[in-house]
Amino acid sequence: MSHTPDIARMKRELAELIAIRTENPPGREADAAVYVRDLLLSAGFAVDIVEYKPGRFNVEARLDNGPGPVFAFNTHMDTVPAGDGWSSDPFTLREVDGKLYGRGACDCKGPLISMVEAMRMLASDRSAWSGTLLGVFVGDEEIASEGAKFYAAGKPKIDFAVVGEPTSNTTFAAHKGSLRPVVRVHGQAAHSGTPHLGENAIYRAGQLLSLIEAHHNEVVRGRTHPLVGEASLTVTRISGGHADNVVPYACDLLLDRRMVPGEDEAAVKQEFADLLALAHTRFGVRAEIIDYKATTGGATETAIDSAIVWASMAACRSHGIANPGPFGFQGGCDLVHFRQIGAQGTVIGPGDLSVAHKPDEFVPVDEFVTASLIYRDVAKSMLQA
Repeated sequence: MSHTPDIARMKRELAELIAIRTENPPGREADAAVYVRDLLLSAGFAVDIVEYKPGRFNVEARLDNGPGPVFAFNTHMDTVPAGDGWSSDPFTLREVDGKLYGRGACDCKGPLISMVEAMRMLASDRSAWSGTLLGVFVGDEEIASEGAKFYAAGKPKIDFAVVGEPTSNTTFAAHKGSLRPVVRVHGQAAHSGTPHLGENAIYRAGQLLSLIEAHHNEVVRGRTHPLVGEASLTVTRISGGHADNVVPYACDLLLDRRMVPGEDEAAVKQEFADLLALAHTRFGVRAEIIDYKATTGGATETAIDSAIVWASMAACRSHGIANPGPFGFQGGCDLVHFRQIGAQGTVIGPGDLSVAHKPDEFVPVDEFVTASLIYRDVAKSMLQA
């Protein structure tokens, strides 16, 4: 095995992985898991495929190389649905003008193959590092991070982790978290010709919405973090009424609350309860939280003066990144689950988040290859012999 990236192999493997459809929902990571397992088995890793729920899979690869810390690479095998609007088949890798196009090219099959290549380079030069190297490639990050949550629930010992997401090969050390309560506003059904005999749940929801907007503007957005910016509260869905000629007896709202590192989930949930209580006191609104939609998870950060943040920035800088960070994600990712088991971690990957989840998603070839070198060098720094 080579100590430098095999570019042709990386392109070929990215093409083969993109051709395995893992759109989530439903995920279907089984074939991708087998493919990734086989790549790492051939590189000398001990590899397990774990079915964490029927039809959903994680890949866990391990290489023990003497005493030392445990370092993990992590990213996800699922993608968002391809959708419409593509210039070509989203599951056939296409190279044009130094860019590799396909669903998952940057989110996150490109980072995954870059990590596999880094793991190969590390396996071929074991004299340069000491410790345990892991590859943890999970399912379901795009909806609820069930794969990472399952892995973290086993409380594995991990000292350091790099999570692959498209960051243009810069270092991210923090990300937001999210809560999505479903709020049901109650009314009273009546014939639409005699609306005074009922209570219109949509009108009542409008009164609650005014309080939600005010809470965002006056309270939530005032909570800021130097890397991820402002917290937020918004409404992303509304559904009410069941017939054209009936006063609606219920109206459901889906709220999206983005938390910044340092915010407490329990305290945020209490704020929801307080908002509903205020709506009842002020307007007589009767509302309750009937569900919480699954999300990636909470907010987290790794201290910017920690060893892995410095090592990550140094590796990025050494491979041509003029401003390596640290930065923070507006959205969420699986770093939070590694932080919860005690690992220090960063987020690094090729490609730009602005093209993820869109038609004609791509990863630049140079970033794709460079990422493997950055990953290799971060791991070497943390696993010094």
